[in-house]
This record gives sequence, structure tokens and C-alpha cells, in this order.
Amino acid sequence: MQRKPLFIFAFLAICAMAVGGGNAIRKAMDPSIAGTENPLFASLGKMIRGTVTARLGYGVADAANPKQVKRGALVYRDHCASCHGAKLEGEPNWRQRNEDGTLPAPPHDATGHTWHHGDDQLFSYTKKGGKAMAGPSFKSNMPAFEGVLSDSDIWSVLAFIKSRWPDGVQRRQATLNKSN
Repeated sequence: MQRKPLFIFAFLAICAMAVGGGNAIRKAMDPSIAGTENPLFASLGKMIRGTVTARLGYGVADAANPKQVKRGALVYRDHCASCHGAKLEGEPNWRQRNEDGTLPAPPHDATGHTWHHGDDQLFSYTKKGGKAMAGPSFKSNMPAFEGVLSDSDIWSVLAFIKSRWPDGVQRRQATLNKSN
């Protein structure tokens, strides 16, 4: 019952933006479009994107789902590539600690260790961040994406990453999911 007012508000917001002019909805949904500095557009866009992605219902990382992989590629580009690399290559010397005790961002391609973990663990690590998952004394630069990305977006990013692994790596990682 709580969702109904949210959907009604979202519908009314979309209608208002449609009446307000041609590119209003597009600007709200895609913050890369010029002219979206308006906080109203930014807030409405975030709410609409959250509502839409939540309705998709992704609760798994399905590398064989082209729609989920495509969504994941966009979210990865916007939120992950700056640290983990546009080609999932990670930062140089990712196994050697930085001066502050943190590790550089690891690769998410087949050369890294991402595929050594099950989907649930990868999801939790992405959502809650490195410090929350490994303990307060662990130094990590991995931020928590809870409140930044919807659960569906996190699953989509994981689907995108998995879709870039060779078949053998995908099969090996899939066995970790069956044992969870």
C-alpha cells in the first residue's frame, strides 16, 4: 500500500514534465544531458529511475539477459569505471597496498579475483562497501553504493561484469552460486 502513493506521484511528475516541455522527461532520466542542473529535474529523475529499475525486479546477476547487461554497462560506466577501469582492468599493481594501507581497485575481468566470489557476496560488498563487509579495522576505498544505486542496478552491474568473463570462468563462478 505504501508504494501506491509513490507511483501516483511519479505518474503526476511525469505528466507535469511532459506538459512542461519536450525534453523535460529525457533530461530528468539522463543527467548527462545539458541543462539538468535544476535540482527538481535531478530529484525527479532519480525517483523515476529508482521506480523503474525497482519494477524490473532483478534479484540475480544474469549475464545471459541482454537488457540487464546493457543496463549494467551504463551503470558500470557511470559509477565503477573510474576506479575499476573502462575495460574492467582495475588499477595498476592492484595486489600491492597503497601508502595508506588500502589496496588499489582490482580488475573485474578474468585476471582478477571477482569471479572467485558468489553473487550474493559480490552484491553485499557493492551495496555495503569494503569497510562494512571486512570489518572496521580493514582499510578499503570501496564505497557503499546503498542509497546511490538501486538493488536492481547493482545486480545489473554484476551481470555486465560476468558477461565479460570467458565461458569457463562463468561456469566456475556459477558453481559458487549453487553452493550458497
